[in-house]
Amino acid sequence: MQNIYRSLLAILLFSAVSTPVLAKEVTVMISGGFKAALEKLAPQFTANSGDTVVLVSGPSMGNTPQAIPARLARGEQADVVIMVGDALNNLDQGNWLQPGSRVEIADSPIGMVVRQGEPKPDIKRAADLRSTLLHATSVAYSDSASGRYVSGQLFKKLSIEAQMKEKAHKVERIPVASEVAKGKYALGFQQVSELLPVPGVTFIGELPEELQHITRFAGAVTANAQHRQAGKALLDFLSSAEVQNTIRATGMRSVQAERPVKPRDTVQ
Repeated sequence: MQNIYRSLLAILLFSAVSTPVLAKEVTVMISGGFKAALEKLAPQFTANSGDTVVLVSGPSMGNTPQAIPARLARGEQADVVIMVGDALNNLDQGNWLQPGSRVEIADSPIGMVVRQGEPKPDIKRAADLRSTLLHATSVAYSDSASGRYVSGQLFKKLSIEAQMKEKAHKVERIPVASEVAKGKYALGFQQVSELLPVPGVTFIGELPEELQHITRFAGAVTANAQHRQAGKALLDFLSSAEVQNTIRATGMRSVQAERPVKPRDTVQ
């Protein structure tokens, strides 16, 4: 009889603790470009694995305290980071990532918005985009990868650097489209996946292909992750064939050719 009581007690204790022990909260530091896709895909990941996803937002780069490198540097905890691939390289070089855990996830083009209700300019060709920019009263771009391209290369390619100097403005930390929606700027440029979710603007389209700049988004498990296996499972899910329709619906492109990334180790 005593053995039966012990067995029943063991079963009750196991039932009480098994669910929280097995189910994990995977904390993901994520920049805006892939956030809309992950918000749509997280419930499916949870349904498949039982693990939940907690999002911590921040730019991939820049000088704001919310930027992912700054968050990690001051000791904020994360299991996974998803961000601009080049910025992820910097974290890898600084030993912030679990060796061999990088996964290529999606490619992100740049697009343009205007405030809802405003005329829709034509930007299908380079000449049309150039004319639109020259006639705009103000232009906004982000403080991340897309903004660096717009301010550092796009204007130069269109030979309008001097004309844009006074009317082009960098928007830090917050979505560019949100400032356009308020009427602060006439045109807004950012990765398409960051423009589409914002209300109060009209999406005009992507940059012409000959002027387009594609940003690779990738993810990795952090060196100090509390849930390494669950984090790697999430990244594998986000790069799988079954989620590509959702990724494309948010304005991103499926990865066509992965850049060779030689793993230094495997996730333990």
